Amino acid sequence: MTPRARATVIRIVVALAVIGGIAWWLQGRDDGTSKAAAGPQGARRDAAGGEGSGGRGGGASPSGGAGGAGDRIVPVQTATAEKKDVPIWLEGLGTVAAFQQVTVRPQVDGRLDKVLFVEGQPVKQGDVLAQIDPRPFQVQLHQAQGALARDQAQLETARRNLDRYQGLRAQQLVAQQQVDEIAGQLGALEGSVKIDRAQVESAQLQLDYAQVKAPLDGITGVRLVDAGNLIKANDPTGIVVITAIHPAAVLFTVPQDRLGPVAAAMARGDVTVEVWNRDSTKQLATGKLAVLDNQVNQTTATLRLKALVPNPSRALWPNAFVKARMLVETRAGALVVPSVAIQRGPAGTYVYIVGPDKTAVMKPVTVGLLAGEQAIIEKGLGGGERVVIEGQNQLRPGGRVEQVVAKPAVAAGSAARNGSAGPVP
Repeated sequence: MTPRARATVIRIVVALAVIGGIAWWLQGRDDGTSKAAAGPQGARRDAAGGEGSGGRGGGASPSGGAGGAGDRIVPVQTATAEKKDVPIWLEGLGTVAAFQQVTVRPQVDGRLDKVLFVEGQPVKQGDVLAQIDPRPFQVQLHQAQGALARDQAQLETARRNLDRYQGLRAQQLVAQQQVDEIAGQLGALEGSVKIDRAQVESAQLQLDYAQVKAPLDGITGVRLVDAGNLIKANDPTGIVVITAIHPAAVLFTVPQDRLGPVAAAMARGDVTVEVWNRDSTKQLATGKLAVLDNQVNQTTATLRLKALVPNPSRALWPNAFVKARMLVETRAGALVVPSVAIQRGPAGTYVYIVGPDKTAVMKPVTVGLLAGEQAIIEKGLGGGERVVIEGQNQLRPGGRVEQVVAKPAVAAGSAARNGSAGPVP
């Protein structure tokens, strides 16, 4: 063997010896650690085994001990089932519509000399919005007045002639035919005078139409034509659109199944309608139901209603989306619980109440109506029971419970939920 080969063999042997030593050291360390850990655990297992055998020897059941699952106390929050007057509301999505809306159009032809309103300006009925060149209409008025004056003078002459000829006829100095001719001329002139007066009135009306006036109280929109343009009577474009927003109209829909309560409410008198913003966080106005549509929408199976509400602050704007709540009934002395207390099972609806011995009792109930965050109970409760509103998913009949006080934030929310009846779903 060459010296080089011999050196290589020596290196391999040394490396194997080192690896074997490291392996032996690691194995010894693991055995020591395992024994140290096994000692206390074995002791605990032996102690547990002793206790378990002792317990079994005593005949105690697994669930009968003080820490058994059957005696676990479940913390719950409760509310009192109480009798009170509950307002019943119907809620529907709707839009704000203008109470009146008019496109102001010219009624005579001419050149638009002046625009006298500012876009978005509130205007009153009769305010002058624009001025059309009045000179052509003044000329027509002068012509009509001149023709009237001429025919009135001729009429006066004819009357005097008739008086004169009637006197002569009484003296048998003229023929009756001449008197009749003069009377005919007088009648024709009287007709001419009436026509002339009508022409004067027409010219005055055309001159008045040269001033474009607001036909109603409202808010002006965007100007549709500028001064200097030639405009024509009844131009479809118009000059401006005026919208009356006080009072405002609110159009909303409810399911057709609610026709009976709505019709009954209208028969009793005025029906209050509250208008809220889309997320129901702010009340915008309160008004009265004005119209119940005379047919059901076959496509959506809904009824269309219209309410009129005061809008002096302009909180409602045409075409805005809103929610409308209509008070159709107030149930006096209804038994109510928070709607979150209602549970549903295979046998129907039920609630958990806290019994005198602080155990959970399952009570089947009949829910007459869900009014917002309150449920009206028709059968199953008598009033005064403490119903569970939180923690029901951990309860079973006969289980022990403990009433806990809600955190301030939750309590405030519960108070808000129990304060008033919401819309009927």
